Amino acid sequence: MKLKSKTILLILSFCFISANFSGCGIYSFSGISLSDEVKTISIQPFFNDISQGPANISQTFTNTLTDYYQQNTNLSLVQQEGDLQIEGGITGYRLQPVAPRSSGNNTQNDFASQTRLTLTVKVTFYNTTDDTFDFENRSFTFFKDFDNQSQNLTTIETELINEIFEQIVMDIFNASVANW
Repeated sequence: MKLKSKTILLILSFCFISANFSGCGIYSFSGISLSDEVKTISIQPFFNDISQGPANISQTFTNTLTDYYQQNTNLSLVQQEGDLQIEGGITGYRLQPVAPRSSGNNTQNDFASQTRLTLTVKVTFYNTTDDTFDFENRSFTFFKDFDNQSQNLTTIETELINEIFEQIVMDIFNASVANW
């Protein structure tokens, strides 16, 4: 019986501590560190500064970024002049051979068995209530490799871009509101 009462006491203590920390407005268990003054966010459409890739790549990124902030914060999305303001553009799209493979003695037939797709996004972030964590034209880059032998870029490009954007969005989120 003593073990059961200790367990209940431990659970109640944890709930009490959790309620105090999550209600203070400065820190939450999701890692977000925002003051109570911050209520809104504005995310401007990202521009496309690359010549390769899908025509809708900047819209895809803007939507992914907006969705992430809406799902992971209680901030209201506004068109302009948000307490937090994000803008930027897609500035890099690069395909690069990796994992070279030799086809034998003839070096003319050597090839890369994998290709790396690297995307770069430049972001400017402003917190109008506290400029401590503002940044301008900060580059966020991530890549994914794919197998040339079994996959064709045109069939997997959208999937690769979405996976890369998920990581870049998390990096931007951490740099802006999680202060990592």
